[in-house]
Amino acid sequence: MTPGRNPDYGPIRPKRVFEEICERIRNELSAGNLRPGDKLPPERELAERFGVSRTAVREAFRSLERSGLIGLQKGPKGGAFIQAGNPTVRQSLEDMVSVGQISLADLTEARVLIQDSIVRLACKRATEADFAALEADIDRTEELTLQGRLRERLDYSINFHKLLARITKNEVMIVTIDALTYILRIIINKLGPHPRLDLVESRRRFLKHMRTRDTEAAVAEMTDHLTRLHQHLVREQQRIDRLRAKQPAHGPTLAQKPAKPANAAKIRARPAAKRTGRSAPAP
Repeated sequence: MTPGRNPDYGPIRPKRVFEEICERIRNELSAGNLRPGDKLPPERELAERFGVSRTAVREAFRSLERSGLIGLQKGPKGGAFIQAGNPTVRQSLEDMVSVGQISLADLTEARVLIQDSIVRLACKRATEADFAALEADIDRTEELTLQGRLRERLDYSINFHKLLARITKNEVMIVTIDALTYILRIIINKLGPHPRLDLVESRRRFLKHMRTRDTEAAVAEMTDHLTRLHQHLVREQQRIDRLRAKQPAHGPTLAQKPAKPANAAKIRARPAAKRTGRSAPAP
């Protein structure tokens, strides 16, 4: 064994209550009793059914949300909903990223190749309703950018790729892009969201190419975007690595010092015609 490495071979501990709840829900999903879009019973009701505390159910919900199995929505019609996609694929990729088996270069190369196929299929199969959904996502992304709500903007930026994948009507494409964007979100959250002020213009150009069924132009726009995103992520990772190397052994971690959000007022003040500078890309 390599010196300095210390695998944990300690005693196996019994499962905690919230882990048992997670396993029960996963089993129901595997058995087909739960399907994407289904709403789970409220927290209080589940606690009563399982004979556990609401705290345990709440912790289970958080764990299932992190794994991508459920989505938690607020409001009168909110609750815990089973997500589409394959959380097993997500978890496998996340594990590979954690141990260094997947690099940023690997991720970008895979996204470029897969998005190429997705864009080509989407250009052929998109309907007016699909175009409207993409445009609504772009409009919301622009609103959130101007308001400086970068975390929410990231959700819509990533959702754009999911909408695009769904247009293909190909489940393998949908599951694959869901897993890849999930990993991308993890990476961006670690580095901190940075607004790309020309993202909306790029998305609108892309949608224009799709509406005219100009496949090659749409593919070129998407590939250019993904390439610039990769270059930005590499620069950010290098910056963090340099800062980490300068930190004292027991100093605060970079995770405790998230990147400072962009000033919303400055974003608003910038004329639309000038929002084409090459700044940090979004997903």
